[in-house]
Amino acid sequence: MKTYAHLFLQRAEHGGDSKALLYRRDGGWHEMTWRDFSRQVRRAAQSLLTFGVEAQDRVAVWSHNQPRWTVVDVACQYVRAVSVPVYPTVTARQAAYILKDCEAKVIFVGSEDQLSRALTVMNELPHVKAVVRLDDAHGEASSENVLGFETFLALGDAASWADGVSARLAEACPEDLLTLIYTSGTTGEPKGVMLTQSNVLYQMTSHEERIPPCGTSDVSLCFLPLSHVFERTWTYYVFHKGMTNAYLDDPKLVMEALAHVQPTIMCTVPRLLEKVYGAVQEKVHSAPSFRQSLFRWAVSVGDEVFRRHKDGVAVPAGLRLQHRLASALVLKKLQGLFGGRIRFMPCAGAPLSAEIERFFCAVGIPIVCGYGLTETTATVTCHEPKGFSFGTVGRPLPGQDVRLDRVSREILVRGPNVMKGYYNKPEATAAVFTEDGYFRTGDAGTFDPYGELVITDRIKDLFKTSGGKYIAPQMIETLIGADPAVEQIAVVGEGRKCVTALIVPSFENLQGLLAEKGLAGLPREELVRHPVVMEFFGRKIDELTRDLAPHEKIVRFALLPKEFSLEDGEMTPTLKLKRRVILERYAAVIEAMYREIDRATAHGTPDKASSAGGSTGGVARGV
Repeated sequence: MKTYAHLFLQRAEHGGDSKALLYRRDGGWHEMTWRDFSRQVRRAAQSLLTFGVEAQDRVAVWSHNQPRWTVVDVACQYVRAVSVPVYPTVTARQAAYILKDCEAKVIFVGSEDQLSRALTVMNELPHVKAVVRLDDAHGEASSENVLGFETFLALGDAASWADGVSARLAEACPEDLLTLIYTSGTTGEPKGVMLTQSNVLYQMTSHEERIPPCGTSDVSLCFLPLSHVFERTWTYYVFHKGMTNAYLDDPKLVMEALAHVQPTIMCTVPRLLEKVYGAVQEKVHSAPSFRQSLFRWAVSVGDEVFRRHKDGVAVPAGLRLQHRLASALVLKKLQGLFGGRIRFMPCAGAPLSAEIERFFCAVGIPIVCGYGLTETTATVTCHEPKGFSFGTVGRPLPGQDVRLDRVSREILVRGPNVMKGYYNKPEATAAVFTEDGYFRTGDAGTFDPYGELVITDRIKDLFKTSGGKYIAPQMIETLIGADPAVEQIAVVGEGRKCVTALIVPSFENLQGLLAEKGLAGLPREELVRHPVVMEFFGRKIDELTRDLAPHEKIVRFALLPKEFSLEDGEMTPTLKLKRRVILERYAAVIEAMYREIDRATAHGTPDKASSAGGSTGGVARGV
């Protein structure tokens, strides 16, 4: 096949009136057949031609997840245009940078809010021919350049436009740009990653050789943003294999959607797994002792069975019997949290603790951990079905060459998945490639004795204390963040004498403790300053970090009443911390921690517990 569009056409022809996708509307879930799906793609492609969209022109999609997102995306490929996703939550100013840089000819928006933001910057975008609404809002909005989606589709219904689409498809080739995906800009301005048709075609075949077989009986829940390469590339694979894709427009409703859709596969990120794990552990902790014992026994049986399966070791008859009993009493209920039919879940975007990964595998929800970047068209490495090790991100996919820099241990990648470069940024492109053509990922790692990659940290996140000691914050955050009591954590200490941390407690998982201590019902702002809560976290962090080197231990921490969020600009769309934003926003809290350390040191009692009040959170000794 020359392009992904050709793969899609082939699958659509086979699909006919079978179910291609599900979507949520008016509180219910609805189906769309392959025939209707393919027809909408063809009509959208024809309509793009009416606006003079030429081969390799850019078309922006600024929307939450919905079927029309993919309709537009594939329609662009039909006419050899380049789709440019814009994260649905970005500000008008952030979107304007992307839309100007790529010179988008048409902008598709998913909601009234995105439309209003787009219209505020239209005077800066003379290259835009039209803004098309993907929602079904009544009326055509307040601008002559704004069209409803059905009106847009009708523009291309003339037969002559159909011939134009066929001609473009015949000219399409693997070297065509498929998309520009702008990096989230955690540092500096966003860069447009140029991914080609050949990059995506490689990922279609490479995954077939690595992950468990997928097919028409599978249902995938699409809840991570399609604006990001992970869910986007996976969606391509979903349709390539004939699976049903269930689009979730609001990721906050993921647990509700899991119960209804009952997917067999779903891409996920550690954040979701950590929250579910924490909630389960808290519920078990508050249960009667006999139920706690039953839970631990069932999970240990599941762990032994899964370990044997993955390592190719036979499961004795007695253990199989125990596993059936454990499933009936405990494990099936836990599987029910994810709909009860999950076969496996690809997981990437941030480090996942080996403890949490092993737990989900033990209860019958296999996690396929992987590693990749936008610049590598998502996956570089991932677990194999057999023989992998917990805590790693697996081996490189077939055809990829992955090595480590001898000095920095930076992960270097060369292969058919690596981007063409950064759009309009030749100097930035040159800076991320070695002389022999390897892409510099910016991540540090190591290979275990079995050839599986272990991510140690993001190189740009590594920092040095004033004493010259290097700190890997992600390692510490993964260690502490796996505890059910911790919702989020950001490690601090660059250029400082020691390490501190900003911690958001999991208030939901602390309900048992708060009730026991008579603190239930207190506002979060009071809880984060309460001595009982601060003492609890002091002991907790002391326990979790006991095996760290002295210079890695957390000397003070601040408890915060509010989560870091995407809406507040503190996290990326894949829920990574934006450290620079967090450090700036909580500068006063951080300074208060280090003043406490200085005072304690001056009095000769650096390990004495202390606290400092404030409107943002409590400060306490961490170890």
